[in-house]
Amino acid sequence: MFGLQLLVFGIIILPALSAPSDIEHAMVISSTESSTKEDGKEGQDTYPTPPTVPQIYEMRIWSNINNRFARTVVVSKVRNFANVAKEVSFSTLLPESAFISGFVMEVEGKNYTAFVKEKEEAKRIYDQAIASGVAAGYVAVNARDSNRFTVSVNIRPEEKAAFYLTYEQFLVRKNELYEQVINIHPGQPVKNLGVQVVISESRKITNLKAPPLRSGNEIGTDKLELDPRADIEIVNDTAATVTFAPNLERQKELAHIFGTKVENGLVGQFVIQYDVERDPQGGEVLVQDGYFVHFFAPTELQPLPKQIVFILDTSGSMRGEKLQQLKEAMSKILDQLNERDLFNLVDFNSNARVWNLDDAAMSVWYPQRTSSEETDTPNLQYIEFPKAYPVNRENIEKARRAVMDLKVDGSTSMCGALKVGLRLVETERIRPQDSIERQPIIIFLTDGRPTDMNTSSIISQITEFNSELRRSAIFALAFGDEVDKTFLQTLAIRNSGFAKPIYVAADTSLQLQDFYRQIASPLLSNVTFKYEPSVTSLTKTEFPIHFGGSEIVVAGYCGTKLPSPTIDSTSTRGRITLKPTVIRTVSNMERLWAYLNINQLLEKKDTSEIESGTFKRKALELALKYSFVTPVSSLVVVKPNYTTSTVDTEQTKQVGHLNRRLYSPRRGSSRMHHAKSVQESELDLLTHTLPWLREILTDDLVKLPQGTYKLGINETISDVVNCPKTPLNQEGRCKLLHNCPKAYPFLRTSLNFFDHFCVLKNEFAGVCCPN
Repeated sequence: MFGLQLLVFGIIILPALSAPSDIEHAMVISSTESSTKEDGKEGQDTYPTPPTVPQIYEMRIWSNINNRFARTVVVSKVRNFANVAKEVSFSTLLPESAFISGFVMEVEGKNYTAFVKEKEEAKRIYDQAIASGVAAGYVAVNARDSNRFTVSVNIRPEEKAAFYLTYEQFLVRKNELYEQVINIHPGQPVKNLGVQVVISESRKITNLKAPPLRSGNEIGTDKLELDPRADIEIVNDTAATVTFAPNLERQKELAHIFGTKVENGLVGQFVIQYDVERDPQGGEVLVQDGYFVHFFAPTELQPLPKQIVFILDTSGSMRGEKLQQLKEAMSKILDQLNERDLFNLVDFNSNARVWNLDDAAMSVWYPQRTSSEETDTPNLQYIEFPKAYPVNRENIEKARRAVMDLKVDGSTSMCGALKVGLRLVETERIRPQDSIERQPIIIFLTDGRPTDMNTSSIISQITEFNSELRRSAIFALAFGDEVDKTFLQTLAIRNSGFAKPIYVAADTSLQLQDFYRQIASPLLSNVTFKYEPSVTSLTKTEFPIHFGGSEIVVAGYCGTKLPSPTIDSTSTRGRITLKPTVIRTVSNMERLWAYLNINQLLEKKDTSEIESGTFKRKALELALKYSFVTPVSSLVVVKPNYTTSTVDTEQTKQVGHLNRRLYSPRRGSSRMHHAKSVQESELDLLTHTLPWLREILTDDLVKLPQGTYKLGINETISDVVNCPKTPLNQEGRCKLLHNCPKAYPFLRTSLNFFDHFCVLKNEFAGVCCPN
């Protein structure tokens, strides 16, 4: 049988076109038997009875955060102590915003290195795998805003497997903090379990902390007994290291506090929070090798006054706990409105109602019908709705009573409700109550799907209606599992806002309050970043609103000349122009630029009506160039030392045929694939994994600052040569590059290789390899 054939969150894991291996079809399992073994070394077994499930003897997570861009490596080492072959699983939760960028397996002494390839027919591969008996299960752990990576293999008795997964993410600033969340759920207590986060910033680090561990499913439940007892070492003003290393007893204690089975080990989230000192004006621009990233979060600005329109779903599906939690949240949110704000309260089901807070009986419903025979929807322009209310104690109390009186009924007519909200904004522009210009914001909450018209029509009509009136930002809250989140995301993005899922749980009210805090203080409107004509490859440069506590990030290419941008925007003082500080850095700005670009292209792909294919193609090109696993690319792992070519982009487009070729290769194709020598195939594999190697490689020679050395792609060197510094900052052994796949996740650039270079037999280029 051929090995590994599994799709998880857009990740395809396929065998190479090669001879059959010993690895059987994959199935994900959850280990439940705890370990008391000291480590996984030979000759140190301390089990009175061999465990019946594979044991994780080491799990390490390293994360390096450079200027808000985090690169995390998860290492898991497992051994099968049973006297029969067993299935070994590696499963980890990744932040939803993370891109996988590397994966290496070591199974029974063989290395399997993954490549990022184009994603085509991924769902069909998964269905075919299931239909052919390739099972795909799950580990009983879940967390919000996360994706799961899972892979399984069979290993023989007493053999080991090691997994090295690398993912990268940009930390988004919310509520004046950057936050990195690291999921830990090995499925059993682990003797050697540790997390280390190294932070390096261009500006002074502030408010660094490791709050109580989280379950990943609720907020606002911080317990002192879940204190991670992390070791926080301040290296200097701009650098720090945070370490979390619970022993076996502490892991079991934490599992008990979380209410999970002790034999399943720690199941939680380790969190790092921090901020940096701000440039009070135009932010800072970091430049390296022609690429730059502009961070903009000005201080010392007064919040803009706003008109906020709450549009709340009261259809039948909101009955019970959902409505009660909505009422609790709105009561708290109303207290957070600012004195110069105006607000409207709208609820909707089959019709929309604009509340008259002075007399509920005088609230206005839309559509209105003057007689039972009238069926046409009246023009919004001819309806007089209640005015927006200024924020004061009396009006807030009236609004709170109105919210408490909300009742559920009817269907979910969304389009009319949204048009009413936009009309309320326009009314205040035409009939201002004072001379203050306010930032219009619409908060639209629903738990269902529209019943009045299809989603594409609603998006088109509302976007057009909004552009004709005073442009309002629409923020959509997707309440529960039944709502169409893709529709709400597209609607919000097209109207200068964003959508956020609200999970129905004990903390629903807190989730709604947390969302409101993110948009409570608009500081600037109509923000435009302007760069010289020579600056190219820019990400988004126009932003309708900048909120306090957040950050705007723009990236681009400036070549050899430093950029000199300006930021034009509107504040409480009127139109202003700001200038940033420009700094050269050693961080990898190009990779961060690629990450931001891909995210924006994917967003455009999902929301564009015309150019979706163009945006997808551009996102795919960048994903393949920088080895990011995204919704348009996939991860392919191949068997090493093969004599056939790897599965390339064109082949993955025809995965239906690929499966057939795996089991019955065509003769002509086989002869063609065998034309390559083993050495050429090994070199292809290595340069696929480490693309920067091509820049310093000529034939089998690598050019380094220390001199020119042989790569030794076809060599086997058994000499034991100790070296002082592996990529994990530990002592190790010098090995040829192709013999140390566990270092690959750390060697993202040639500079990383230079830092850990060592020499073998005075002529071969080696790398200081972790033991």
